[in-house]
Amino acid sequence: MSNPEQDARQTIDRLLQGAGWQVCDAAAVNIHAARGVAVREFPLKPGHGFADYLLYVDGKAAGVIEAKRQGVTLSGVEVQAKKYTEGLPPGMPAWHNPLPFAYQSTGVETRFTNGLDPEPRARPVFAFHRPELLAEWLGTTQNHVQEAPGSYIERGTTFLARLQAMPPLKEEGLWPAQITAIRNLEKSLKENRPRALIQMATGSGKTFTSISFIYRLIKFARARRILFLVDRGNLADQTLKEFQQYASPYNNFKFSEEYIVQRLQGNQIDTTARVCICTIQRLYSMLKGRDLPADLEEESVDQLGKLFKEPEPIEYNPSIPIETFDIIVTDEAHRSIYNLWAQVLEYFDATLVGLTATPGKQTFGFFHQNLVMEYSHEMAVADGVNVNYDVYRIKTAITEAGSKVEAGYYVEKQERDTRKTRWEELDDDFAYDPNQLDRDVVTPDQIRTIVRTFRDKLFSEIFPGRSEVPKTLIFAKDDNHAENIVEILREEFGKGNEFAQKITYRTTGDTPQNLIKAFRNSYHPRVAVTVDMIATGTDIKPVEIVFFMRAVKSRGFFEQMKGRGVRVIAPDDLKAVTPDATAKDHFVIIDAVGVCEQDKTDARPMEKKPSVSFERLLQAVAFGNTEDDVITSIAGRLARMEHRISAEDDARIRAASGGLGLKDLAHQLVASLDPDSHHGAGAGAAAQDRTQAVKPLCDPALRQLILDIKAKNELTIDHVSQDLVLEAGFSQAALDRARGLVQSFERFIADHKDEITALQILYSKPYKQRLTFEAVKELADAIEKPPYLWNESQLWQAYAALEASKVKGASGRRILTDLVSLVRFAIHQDNELVPFPERVNTNFRAWLVGAAPRREKPFTAEQIRWLEMIRDHIAANLGIDPDDFEYAPFAQEGGLGRVYQLFGEALQPLLDRLNEALVA
Repeated sequence: MSNPEQDARQTIDRLLQGAGWQVCDAAAVNIHAARGVAVREFPLKPGHGFADYLLYVDGKAAGVIEAKRQGVTLSGVEVQAKKYTEGLPPGMPAWHNPLPFAYQSTGVETRFTNGLDPEPRARPVFAFHRPELLAEWLGTTQNHVQEAPGSYIERGTTFLARLQAMPPLKEEGLWPAQITAIRNLEKSLKENRPRALIQMATGSGKTFTSISFIYRLIKFARARRILFLVDRGNLADQTLKEFQQYASPYNNFKFSEEYIVQRLQGNQIDTTARVCICTIQRLYSMLKGRDLPADLEEESVDQLGKLFKEPEPIEYNPSIPIETFDIIVTDEAHRSIYNLWAQVLEYFDATLVGLTATPGKQTFGFFHQNLVMEYSHEMAVADGVNVNYDVYRIKTAITEAGSKVEAGYYVEKQERDTRKTRWEELDDDFAYDPNQLDRDVVTPDQIRTIVRTFRDKLFSEIFPGRSEVPKTLIFAKDDNHAENIVEILREEFGKGNEFAQKITYRTTGDTPQNLIKAFRNSYHPRVAVTVDMIATGTDIKPVEIVFFMRAVKSRGFFEQMKGRGVRVIAPDDLKAVTPDATAKDHFVIIDAVGVCEQDKTDARPMEKKPSVSFERLLQAVAFGNTEDDVITSIAGRLARMEHRISAEDDARIRAASGGLGLKDLAHQLVASLDPDSHHGAGAGAAAQDRTQAVKPLCDPALRQLILDIKAKNELTIDHVSQDLVLEAGFSQAALDRARGLVQSFERFIADHKDEITALQILYSKPYKQRLTFEAVKELADAIEKPPYLWNESQLWQAYAALEASKVKGASGRRILTDLVSLVRFAIHQDNELVPFPERVNTNFRAWLVGAAPRREKPFTAEQIRWLEMIRDHIAANLGIDPDDFEYAPFAQEGGLGRVYQLFGEALQPLLDRLNEALVA
């Protein structure tokens, strides 16, 4: 009969041996046989009994293990283990008395207390530490002082002890939110809190924050190794570049010059690396002792986690000890803490630090509600770290309600795998709803109508006055949908191949990474169409339009996709890729599917399987997975296929399956799940029925045939239906924000009209004194400071959204002197909002007409050219003085000397008249 306590000890023996300990009985002990020796049933001094295991490190006693049968709760056992640490007989070689290390274990659950830590506290561990680590902790024990029985104050050994003496943070180069995050995290680490969550809005510098605190933990707390986990390979590459570019504020070395940073792509951790960057998929495979195909590193953790509801458990892997990392930083933590992946994080004896922009309830729970930093998008916008957004809604009839093609019309059929097409005359009416769009049915005019509306409204409403298409990121439903969008974009904008590019994992020719790099840094492409590859983490700062042509039900995923537009960028960097842009003060979400209006959920999509590929579901069954969700999903997909396949393909399936069609296969799968069908025959019969139901799918030839036929399934292309725009305009929320901005600006003007020089002058029309550039700069500085954080571009955009018919101007470039036009419009001196240079030009033409009759001779062509240069200078600087002719562009044309030659003694009176007439 099994002895539970003996079973536990056998498991403990196995775990100790796996961690490099030699396990022996007290009668057969040789404490020098190995670096770490675990002695069973060691007799202690009188009154202390026997230690279940006494641990020797380098020939000296270092710790104990108290073993209990499985199911015993261990916190109550700590007192007994502590008693053992104090019970070593006199004269025995020991590192300390009492012994510093104490484990309690059932073989299934293990807890550990490190007596060398300040305020020693038990913590759960996956297995036992290797003796080498205990030796490392003990190696400088002369730096310890014992302040009380059982308490050791560390002077430089354990990581937790070294954390207590971290130097002050150097704040240069950090945003206030980053400073707060680092300080709060370090406080949490000093308090020995095992998990911490940093929530920072997308674009607010989470990675830079992480590298900053990782650098400090390595340099000052001497962290042995830190793991930076990401969920996709391209994000690992991006993170490595950020580590390589990080310059230390303490010595100006680059991070990778001072410490080795490994981008883990094989199965071997570099023992000299201080930072390992790795996908969580790869680390899981390494712990399981498997290779990971490179393409699976690019598949999201959500997709890989969906194949098995009960994932294969991780066991101790001697080549990757639990103490491999001191800290694990998991990026996009809201996606890496569930089911399959939680095991990876909990395997290591390391403090977990989560980074996320979109935490859900389960994320908070996993990190023990220890939110050390909360920095929302709204706060980031207020701090100038993020830019805000407006929503522009495009609503069409087919997008909202679908369509119907009447019998007698021809529709085009396209094979999914080959994209080969044929035409078919409809015998019956063919109706489809919006959910089928671009999945089962492609309606080119629906895509075309959306794209055409985007094109027509882009430079008049969305970004009024601009002439270059802003960098635009479009989210499509799938690869075929992306292909169709790219084709129609190029056609409707009249551009070539470089204008719009598809960037998905099915992109061929160039790598997705190179296409993303070009989208980020080069003029082309102007538009990138993706499915979800650029949805998370990928940093493309010049994006000014995020365009949704697919629905998103997950709140977190939507926030990540939306976040591609929030990132700030320096004006010069923006102009380098979008020449007519001035500054990125906002971005626009173009919503063509109502995604901003739909309710979203925090629920994990991995709890269902609609987005798991059919191939992976069939593979799961082939491996013996007969879970309800897997079988139900396969049955549903077979049933859908049955309505679409040809008679010829049906015959091929029946021949391969022994006479069963898709409908038969689906039926028996569903029937095997029905508990009533077993009539009380028991779990064994139910399992046998299920095994029989899936047996045909265990044949690889049948599985491949089904996949081939499914891939050949056809899309219906509706060339008949014509779409109609129902609505195109900014959302009510965007209009409300614009109205609030305008009202605040006009209230500011009224409140400060007697304090700010420019406002005093503008209110006193006709002006009592000349309006100077310095006075307008004072006004600009006042509105750019907190709490306002306004600029002329933002204000112009707000007025354009509210009163488009009154906002004029062919140029989208905003300059400082446009503030004059904005104030005049705000205080109702002008009925139209016109860019200041255009108003100056209008006044200039009127002045020329009025000046001509008063002159004896008309202006020469060269004089007109100089007058136009003077006009442009006044438009940008609100006036001109003789000294200004010593600078560009006048200096290149002869400067002050030449202008005197042209106008003589009339120059100064001429300048006075122009200064007054053009600014009026």
